Amino acid sequence: MSCSVLFPLAAALAAVVPVAALAAKPAAPLANHGVALPPLPNPPGDIPDSQVFVLYYSPLGFSLKVPEGWARRAGGESVRFTSAYDGLSVTVAAAATPTVASVRSGQAAALAQTPMAVRVSAIQAVTLPGGDAVHIVFASNSEPNPVTGKAVRQENEQFLFWRQGRLATVTLWAPYGADNADQWRLISRSFRW
Repeated sequence: MSCSVLFPLAAALAAVVPVAALAAKPAAPLANHGVALPPLPNPPGDIPDSQVFVLYYSPLGFSLKVPEGWARRAGGESVRFTSAYDGLSVTVAAAATPTVASVRSGQAAALAQTPMAVRVSAIQAVTLPGGDAVHIVFASNSEPNPVTGKAVRQENEQFLFWRQGRLATVTLWAPYGADNADQWRLISRSFRW
């Protein structure tokens, strides 16, 4: 089964297109396609401060800490961990070294073209214990819940780690307004090739 079938939003967020090929295209405006849902007044999805994290070793050649007890689904070059409206995914693909400029004209522009009402608020180079990365911060609508059909406004962060021709895209998401800054920092800082 293809990655886009298992993880449609993750596939859209971590397009498997070489960064160098995207950098040659003119930068598309970071438009807002679709209608942004209003944030929930009391958003669910805070990862508790008492949450236990375990180290996940992927056969794709990376490791990172993930919340204990979250559902895991792996397929192809991706793995996804979810709990209610919270989640994280990692997609690995062959790619050129990302830069802020190539990400702005490539991945961020592609995100803005999705029907999820994406609004990119920051793209910056960062140095983390696992290496240099490009960090993207954006808001989007979630995929509809398969049971209820309900979608919510989400906060998202992506970290693009590159090594030896391979790009790992770590994506974190939660309902807009959920307080997960410390937990997301722990997860992103735990990534290692």
